[in-house]
Amino acid sequence: MFASYFILSMTYSKENNFNSEFQEIAKLCKALSHPARVAILVHLSKCCNCMSGDITKEIPLSRTTVSQHLQELKKVGLIQGEIDGVKVNYCLNYDVVNKYFDLIKVFTNSVSSGENILKCC
Repeated sequence: MFASYFILSMTYSKENNFNSEFQEIAKLCKALSHPARVAILVHLSKCCNCMSGDITKEIPLSRTTVSQHLQELKKVGLIQGEIDGVKVNYCLNYDVVNKYFDLIKVFTNSVSSGENILKCC
């Protein structure tokens, strides 16, 4: 009995209490929670694709730090990287960017409209 409880407690997460849209919004917000990541996305939106070394020239951080931020953005799918020799060529993943944009638009519209809630102030 204790073993099965332990396994359940290891696999259960409080995130499971929330719907998939809330979880996706939270993942996006976490990915955008550092200004360097926002700057990387803006830079990639202007140049279509870019080598990681070129991004380092634009972002005032070390190559290692920029690489870590690129990995966080790649983890949620906002960017994709294609290996070109010894370098990685990064670009925005517009399908995922647009999916997140639509999700955020619905979310902000529902929160800002104040429908279905009592006004507290």
